[in-house]
Amino acid sequence: MINESYFGGFILLGFSGQPQLEMIISGVVFFFYTIALMGNTAIIFLPLLDERLQTPMYFFLRNLAILDLSYTTNIVPQMLVNIWGKDKKITFGGCAFQLFASVALFTVECMLLAVMSYDRFNAVYKPLHYMTIMNPQLCQGLVAITWGIGITNCMILSPYAMSLPRCGNHRLDHYFCEVSAMVKIACVGTIAMEETLFALSFFVFLAPLLLILVSYGFIAIAVLKIKSVTGRQKAFGTCSSHLIVVSIFYGTVIYMYIQPGNSPSQYEGKLLSIFYSIVTPSLNPLIYTVRNKEFKEAMKRLIGKVSVETTGH
Repeated sequence: MINESYFGGFILLGFSGQPQLEMIISGVVFFFYTIALMGNTAIIFLPLLDERLQTPMYFFLRNLAILDLSYTTNIVPQMLVNIWGKDKKITFGGCAFQLFASVALFTVECMLLAVMSYDRFNAVYKPLHYMTIMNPQLCQGLVAITWGIGITNCMILSPYAMSLPRCGNHRLDHYFCEVSAMVKIACVGTIAMEETLFALSFFVFLAPLLLILVSYGFIAIAVLKIKSVTGRQKAFGTCSSHLIVVSIFYGTVIYMYIQPGNSPSQYEGKLLSIFYSIVTPSLNPLIYTVRNKEFKEAMKRLIGKVSVETTGH
């Protein structure tokens, strides 16, 4: 038992009261986290080892892999410690860091997916000028802007959420420190906070989604203009992986956050959170690598090179 009167941190309730469900979830989470570690690490380092993968698409893909790896690592270790350990505590500093990091990384991912759709638009709509348009300076600048927006959003929302009066309530009905969970335990009116959250969510979430939809509208028009079936398949193949990732990420988040705040299915909300914050980052590398011929060939070349150096033949 935790003496909450003298505890300055928080208690992450998670799925407390259902130890069997917690153990099943922890096993699933550990499995997908392992996949996320291996898959995203491969995406981060393979383009550095193969010159053929040093293109704008793989530059953005590496940044997405870094984001996914950071996001899951920010959540999973603490979650597993709480499930497998004796209590569900997290320090105030640990909670603040988790909240700041999750807001920043989530924001950057929304923006980066939009940037990647712009990259795919140029690859399909303007193939002859693609490498000129998506030059290294532009690519680095776009990624820097996404991080700038992410950090700015984090510095607005996170301190606001952490400073809300809680009147001694330390119990967060979630498995990690999240803005919405923090707002729910506030003992004062949170209308101003909710309005700020809505306004920033519109800019951070819906604006990139609109840009993605517009980009793929132009891509669809360009693909339909291609007369050969092979050309259409090749053009669609360059975008299909990104489109699947966007659909899973945005689809899950939209379904989760359009539900009423006092939804009767609290467990469903937590399970959906696990899906978009842990399962999705592990699916991304699988979607990109399994469907990508260039990546599979680069992996074969690397394995062949390593085997030759190992055997000395």
